[in-house]
Amino acid sequence: MALLRLRITGSEDDARAITDLLQSIEGIEHVEETDDLMPHMDDDDSSSAGLSDDIGPGIHELEVEVGNAYTAQRVRDAVQELALELDVFVEYEHDEG
Repeated sequence: MALLRLRITGSEDDARAITDLLQSIEGIEHVEETDDLMPHMDDDDSSSAGLSDDIGPGIHELEVEVGNAYTAQRVRDAVQELALELDVFVEYEHDEG
């Protein structure tokens, strides 16, 4: 079993659309959106201190458990096609499990 990690730069709706797509692919064991575990601390002396951090697209991270390499490639192909349609950016990190 392999674990794919995806980082999506886009809106909540974009992330939800990609999650829905992933859940519809046969061979997917599990899809989960992971929270950002690193705290974002503003430096009081920073020029950006106190500014809103919700300007621009959000970052969403998904973990996808797939049964084999064939399914992993199907995930990449399907997500790439949808990402182009939605005009979002998707990065992958792949761990062998």
